[in-house]
Amino acid sequence: MIPAEFDYTAPSTVDEAVSALAAAGEDAKVIAGGQSLLPVLRMRLAAPTTLIDLGRVAELHGIREDGEHIAIGAMTSHYEVQRDPLVEHHLHLLKLATDTVADPQVRHRGTLGGALAHADPAGDLSAPCLAMGAELVLCGPGGRRTVPAADFFVDFFTTAMAADEILVEVRLPKHTGWHAHYEKFNRVAQAWSIVGVAACLRVEGGTGGTVAEARVALTNMAAVPVRAAAVEAALVGQPATAESIRAAAAHAAEGTSPTADGNADREYREHLARVLTGRALTAAAGV
Repeated sequence: MIPAEFDYTAPSTVDEAVSALAAAGEDAKVIAGGQSLLPVLRMRLAAPTTLIDLGRVAELHGIREDGEHIAIGAMTSHYEVQRDPLVEHHLHLLKLATDTVADPQVRHRGTLGGALAHADPAGDLSAPCLAMGAELVLCGPGGRRTVPAADFFVDFFTTAMAADEILVEVRLPKHTGWHAHYEKFNRVAQAWSIVGVAACLRVEGGTGGTVAEARVALTNMAAVPVRAAAVEAALVGQPATAESIRAAAAHAAEGTSPTADGNADREYREHLARVLTGRALTAAAGV
């Protein structure tokens, strides 16, 4: 199917993009990598009057070190995130999750900012960002503001970003030396996660030592990514052993509200959450 007719603009600065969005009104759409938006346009599930392409805004590209944070421009591709040494060293969980996104073609075109702004509960990058305490920098006519990942995701495909704002940057605290793993379950290769688990641990004393900090977040277990708070609480202060991990993972479904669809019912997703949490933590701890 051919998309409905629309105007097209490609600003070269953030200010130009914000001005174009404000001028176009509520029926405008911003395009980043286009891997989610273009299929929607072709099926005419969206019919924007104006399409604002962020691809030429140089400020939105790139990865840099900023004190105790790594700052990633919203238009940085998944491919660039996968291969950046700062991400590999300080944000290993994000690197591992990005490795699982779709296929090489999508990873070359898709962007971190676009994936987060799309806010698909089955998307693989929201949970790792939530687990690591990411902050999202938004820009609108009133200037810039920073929103924690815990407040950014509001509902299915809905974020705290206003209609006249764009996502500029994703800031993640360094998790240097943390043990990490992303575990997902899908029916076929390159498909969306039926359930996913993002886990990172700070272990004192080497393999089998004591868990000093634990951060676990779940993909597709609610309308938004959620922290597995009961799992985290059960792990901290415990030895990083298979036994303690198994006991903690039993709490993975607590506080979640998974939906039922053609892939899985609620009970099956709860079962997957417990199993995958155990796998993710075991792999992260190396036990």
